[in-house]
Amino acid sequence: MRKIILASGSPRRRELLKDIGIDFEIYKPDVDESRLENEKPEDLCLRLSRLKAKSGAEKFPDSIIIAADTIVVIDGKILGKPHDRDEAFIMLKTLQGREHEVITGVSVALNEKIISHAEHTLVKFIPMNDSEIREYISTGECDDKAGAYAIQGKGATLIEGIKGDYFNVVGLPLCSLSKMLKEIY
Repeated sequence: MRKIILASGSPRRRELLKDIGIDFEIYKPDVDESRLENEKPEDLCLRLSRLKAKSGAEKFPDSIIIAADTIVVIDGKILGKPHDRDEAFIMLKTLQGREHEVITGVSVALNEKIISHAEHTLVKFIPMNDSEIREYISTGECDDKAGAYAIQGKGATLIEGIKGDYFNVVGLPLCSLSKMLKEIY
């Protein structure tokens, strides 16, 4: 049995893998997550997940590396992790009452072989006023989350509906990952 390495510092991804019974170790790759000029959102997710997977594969030969990168996209604009609460407010104000897309690029590597997949999920937010947005922000849940919300926490109350993989919105599309693990192994 090969060792499995999760190339991510995300506590949500760790929790998801534990929930499905995968035994793994953590490796936090140090990659530049800057967007390239004119890079499309899906291409950004895929490139970053591949960079993280490749970094893990170089450090842990003969191990299976799982890497991912999740972004929120609305009106063609990428909403990453907010730098502060003011930016979180702007992001949530933009999302309120509207549908947006969550894209996760997932890469699985074993030595030189890397396979990648981009999962897309549509998420519809409820309409919110400024005080409701500020109340959510005050929970701190918006910190360190793409799009400034967490669907698996209090942010669930902001979601009117989704089309696609719920786990993708959390940060790791488990069904797609399962297929990829079977393919690489």
